[in-house]
Amino acid sequence: MADQSDVESALVSSASVALYPGGVGAGSVPGPECRVYRGWPQPAALDADLLAGKINVTVFPAGGSGKTTTRYSEQWMGTPSRPSMTVMVSGNSVTFGGTAAPGQLAGVLVDNQSYVYRTQEGDTPGLVAANLAVMAREAAIVQLQGTSLIIPGAGQLRARVVADAKAQREVRRQQQTFRISCWCATPSTRDETAALIDRSFSNVTFIDLNDGSRAYVRYAGTEEFDQSQDARLYRRDLLYDIEYPTIAYATQPAMLFGNLGLNAADFTA
Repeated sequence: MADQSDVESALVSSASVALYPGGVGAGSVPGPECRVYRGWPQPAALDADLLAGKINVTVFPAGGSGKTTTRYSEQWMGTPSRPSMTVMVSGNSVTFGGTAAPGQLAGVLVDNQSYVYRTQEGDTPGLVAANLAVMAREAAIVQLQGTSLIIPGAGQLRARVVADAKAQREVRRQQQTFRISCWCATPSTRDETAALIDRSFSNVTFIDLNDGSRAYVRYAGTEEFDQSQDARLYRRDLLYDIEYPTIAYATQPAMLFGNLGLNAADFTA
């Protein structure tokens, strides 16, 4: 679930790419070493960096508490997951294959009686077949051969494998202003550093967050601070309004066997 720290990290990453488009090993575009990080600089460390000609770029929330901008209905969304385990029915034989990774359901339907096993860490197709054999022997004759179940005399025999689906729901959307501050030792490096970051962000509409969601980026203003009490400090702040979602995640099981009613017709699923 994305929060303020995820947005700050994404802004740090984007600003770093603007200053080091070829990677840190290729050097920065402004020339001096650039330190890009979250939070406010420590005065002693900043003074030492400015004396050495280094550039500091910080990302910090601007003043204000932000606002809620929720405007979408709260609906769970997701896509079915493809199981890594396979199953094949041939006559009175059911054979499992593939990988029995956790989060899957394997089941057999014998004469309208279902037997279902949920995979666990360390399972194999053979273990899945063995567990289902134990369950099905309560009402039928079941022979176990490796990864196969043989059920002689079964009038109806079906087998399926499904996997849990990952679903998500946006529970809130919020907007907050963030400040990208360029702390430089000369006016020229300040101007170039701020311009590089601003040009880079002007071509960006959305930034990717760590949880897979995306945040909307909008320019909100520029502020400049040339402090007469410190001749080595030249600072320009770029302000951006960031709108990002708070998302809840859930695991939804898939249906293995069941009846679906549609109008007057029945469909076996």
